[in-house]
Amino acid sequence: MERSSEYYQDIIKELCKLPREVEWIEFKLNKANPHDIGEYISALSNSAALNGKSSGYLLWGVCDKTHDAVGTKFKPFAAKKGNEPLESWLLRLLDPKIHFQFFELLYHEARVVLLEVSRANRQPVRFSGKAFIRIGEVKKVLKEAPDRERELWRIFDQVPFEEMMAAECLNEQDVLQLLDYPAYFDLLDAPLPADRNGILDALAKDSLIKRNQAGGWDITNLGAILFAKRLSHFKRLGRKAIRVIQYSGSGRTETYREQIGEKGYAAGFEGLLTFIHGLIPSNEIIGQAFRKSVPMFPELAVRAPEQPCFHRMPSACCTG
Repeated sequence: MERSSEYYQDIIKELCKLPREVEWIEFKLNKANPHDIGEYISALSNSAALNGKSSGYLLWGVCDKTHDAVGTKFKPFAAKKGNEPLESWLLRLLDPKIHFQFFELLYHEARVVLLEVSRANRQPVRFSGKAFIRIGEVKKVLKEAPDRERELWRIFDQVPFEEMMAAECLNEQDVLQLLDYPAYFDLLDAPLPADRNGILDALAKDSLIKRNQAGGWDITNLGAILFAKRLSHFKRLGRKAIRVIQYSGSGRTETYREQIGEKGYAAGFEGLLTFIHGLIPSNEIIGQAFRKSVPMFPELAVRAPEQPCFHRMPSACCTG
């Protein structure tokens, strides 16, 4: 989802509330050496993973001692390394390639720059061949902190996808706009709580959302993948939407019809079944089979026979 400037101003507000820098946040004024930025992208990405965050942040124009917004002269979209734009140069030297993005904003009438960095997944992020980490407020080469390196690899091996964060630092209204919470209570056959706090508490109890230490709420991958109103609103989950493909003939060379789901798996499940039942002969066994298989697989392919055939069910396969 394309975030508004107000959304990122809210993030800055929450980051500045912290009493000190933490390992996934760095404050600067004007210092913007390209190599330093690349090393910080690596360090913040790895530190975000180590601290269970979906993103790390580098913020220019905010004093690291007082967290007052004083403004910055750094202009990331005009900056270059040699003749190459800064962003493409940074991306070229990152391994693996991860998502990062600069934002230029006005905060308390001061011009600030926010760099949002996605957390590392499966392996440490390296810049120019080296992986970095933050220890307290200090950036170090990861190899020089073997305890952190072991812990990071343990996290990659053990943290389930569902417990990772799909979105962070959201206010209550954002959470309720992004998640189809009525569907959650409908599926549980539970009454809708009378107030917003009751709704949030119920979602948190089932680990669909979590409190963020900087304030506000985080939505877990579990919450988003099951109850997103639109999976495309979560930048790392859009490609996990369920796909229903109807093929012409008995092979998979010619697509007759394709439908890509927008909602989370649980919120959109009944609509998915309705769509599938419109493609193939009615059969209770089909519904039972899909109820067991669809929530576990983001892509569903349905092959329709050349001629209607009511004595057998069209073949179907599920792939992740």
